[in-house]
Amino acid sequence: MRQALETEQKALEINLDPSLYGTLAEIGAGQEVARNFFAVGAAAGTIAKTMSAYDKVVSDDIYGPEPSGRYVCESRLYKMLDHEWGLMERRLRQNRPDTNFFVFADTVATLNYQRTIKGDGWLGIRFQLKPDTRPNDLVLHVKMLDNDTQLQQQAIGILGVNLVYACFRYADQPEVMLQSLMDSLQGRVKIDMVRLTGPDFNHLDNRLLSLWLVKNGLTEVAMFDHNGNNVHASEFLYKKNVMVVRASFRPPTLLDADMIRTGFEQFRHEPGVDPSRIHLLTEMTLRILSEDGQIDEEDFLARADLLGALGHTVVVSSCEKYQQLINYLADYKVQNLGLVLRSHRLLNFMSETYYQNVEGRLLAAFGEVFVKNVKLYTYPTQQEGSEEPMTAANLPVPEGLTFLYRHLLDNRQIVDIETFNPEVLSIYSPEILSQIRQGLTGWEDKLPAEVARLIKSKYLFGFPTERLEFEY
Repeated sequence: MRQALETEQKALEINLDPSLYGTLAEIGAGQEVARNFFAVGAAAGTIAKTMSAYDKVVSDDIYGPEPSGRYVCESRLYKMLDHEWGLMERRLRQNRPDTNFFVFADTVATLNYQRTIKGDGWLGIRFQLKPDTRPNDLVLHVKMLDNDTQLQQQAIGILGVNLVYACFRYADQPEVMLQSLMDSLQGRVKIDMVRLTGPDFNHLDNRLLSLWLVKNGLTEVAMFDHNGNNVHASEFLYKKNVMVVRASFRPPTLLDADMIRTGFEQFRHEPGVDPSRIHLLTEMTLRILSEDGQIDEEDFLARADLLGALGHTVVVSSCEKYQQLINYLADYKVQNLGLVLRSHRLLNFMSETYYQNVEGRLLAAFGEVFVKNVKLYTYPTQQEGSEEPMTAANLPVPEGLTFLYRHLLDNRQIVDIETFNPEVLSIYSPEILSQIRQGLTGWEDKLPAEVARLIKSKYLFGFPTERLEFEY
């Protein structure tokens, strides 16, 4: 079991390592990372330079301007890493040919006086594990939870030391690397995006980093795009209209494709929704991913492969309660949020919320979900023994919820998806999964063609690598 070291121990161990030498560049939140390394002593053997460019004109002159006008952003961090790494190589490589260089950088906004900024930032490190190789990059986004500016500055200082230490001490254990970032920081920060690239990590699928962030409690939400690149909501969802489709996608079926297509079409035609400013997200929760009892990483990557092939951005979350996801996206001023789900999942949600809150805060519990800009789009479920599918209109909600549920329907905060294809309602993904594993045929017709092709070519979900044929 890993022993979690104190911040001072980590900083001193790095300072005493003669193979490491680097620069610390910090914007916002003081120079708390550098302070931690200087405070423990022996920093002269490790720190080549520290700097902080607070004035925007000075910062632009050093690192270049930001077209967006935002300085706490991913592109700013990469410009800092590029610039400072170039200086390290040009000034010091000839004198230190056998040294592993590193550049730590951060751009942070802490809680302001008016408390309109909650506190967040981008931190990154460019580092070598061998002196004669190309460097690696670890970049992350952090949300700060302390309700005090000085405490947030302190948290950034601890996180920066954790980041430097993790890269040089846990490089061969990437999940442990992530876990160690939270040493001495439990309950004080959330890390909701990590990207780790470079020659020493070519074997690492970065989508696993998103899964590990959520699984290990560093965040409730993490995302990656259809190319498998980990992304952060602040970089592409700010003030946009967002539709989220939650399902198992094991595998993505024609029913899932119809639910996504028809839900998206209905959402984009809603009043107040600008069709040019919409993003579609497909979501898998930890509960969905662990339906077999535990999370199978190979199974997770198979689902991610197929969703990526269909062009979808994927959300991994621990948001079993929708209000957690709604609250997360609210930080990015999402204009309109559409949540698409099957009617049986809607019934589970309504029933669980009712029975968990029937003794006191029923209205508050539903009010946390059905805020002004949120609407639930319901895709029907085929009912066993009935020709009529279960929809939002005929959902058998608990009797005590009847009037509140009718209010939500009348105010169109819960709506049925209107143009669904009834021919795909009988598709049941567990049956397809069983057929795939048994090497049977016929399941291909129930999946998008590209999904079926990839399952066969990559042998996903236990598709047999060999099929025996007998002659009679």
